[in-house]
Amino acid sequence: MHRLALAAALALAAGAAQAQGIGGIFQTQANDNGDVGMVQFAPCGDRWCGTLIKSFHADGTEFQSPNTGRNIVSDMQDNGGGAFSGGRIWDPGSDRTYSSKMTLDGGTLKVQGCIAVICRTQTWVRVR
Repeated sequence: MHRLALAAALALAAGAAQAQGIGGIFQTQANDNGDVGMVQFAPCGDRWCGTLIKSFHADGTEFQSPNTGRNIVSDMQDNGGGAFSGGRIWDPGSDRTYSSKMTLDGGTLKVQGCIAVICRTQTWVRVR
């Protein structure tokens, strides 16, 4: 009986995470210096955008980035089932913009940026 209750609780928790959708805050994968950003996703028209709201050094200390408040991710179309496409992602380190798509699986967001046939994927983690 306890196993059944535990399985039901886990299924509900997974469903709640999926139902939460992309709205919320995700921590980026660390850059070459070990710095990470917090990106908040919210609707922008009928699509989704992600704004850099905080930045942290590798040692965990917060720093004021000149990019705070800027859209890192823009114009993502929600295709359902955790899939997003048609958007763009801006890399502040290189000041380049890439075509992008994303896949949300629970609290993990796979973010892919591409120029022509060269693509790079990062894993971002939901923090709220």
